[in-house]
Amino acid sequence: MTKKLGTEPLINENCQVSNAELGKYAEIGIYNVLENVKLDDFSYTGRFCTLQNVDVGKFSNIADMVRIGPVFHPLERPSLHHFTYRRMKYDLAESDDESFFQWRMEQKIKIGHDTWIGHGVIIMPGVTIGNGAVVGSGAVVTKDVAPYRVVAGVPAKPIKQRFTEDCVRKLEEIKWWDWSYEIIKERLDDFCLPIDEFTDKYFNAGGD
Repeated sequence: MTKKLGTEPLINENCQVSNAELGKYAEIGIYNVLENVKLDDFSYTGRFCTLQNVDVGKFSNIADMVRIGPVFHPLERPSLHHFTYRRMKYDLAESDDESFFQWRMEQKIKIGHDTWIGHGVIIMPGVTIGNGAVVGSGAVVTKDVAPYRVVAGVPAKPIKQRFTEDCVRKLEEIKWWDWSYEIIKERLDDFCLPIDEFTDKYFNAGGD
């Protein structure tokens, strides 16, 4: 039976969630790990995902086994190993290297509204994914992705633009993802219109 979502986010079983801000109608799939994450309204993750140091916009669709923000090891040090910064774990010091952990947190990933992150995608720290973008299954994203661009591959490269530049400009102006729940419900059928009809109807027509 399908679980109904509501204003309280749904966190499924066997998840580890710390320092996370979850929006209305958001859902976290089973066996997820979230650390230092914002997941905005209506966004969801599939099963077995790990998200670290990322801000995810509204209506984002994140498939199974996605890894967002694999944290860096200290490449510039003589050793890559945990002992250089997880010092307490090895009883080497009375405190860990907090400056290194802070630096990791600052390598923030930003994922826009109405995005689709395919199965098994890896998105590296510091990357920005634009609104409406699609990342194909298995891609490794090392560079920013423009709004409404489709990328795929290792490393991820542009394949096509979903809509014309004019259409993209109008969608970015309309910002339908900021409409209220009530407005979206009222205009639900319009989301099945051809894209040009949708943008013509709501461009310069006002939001909610």
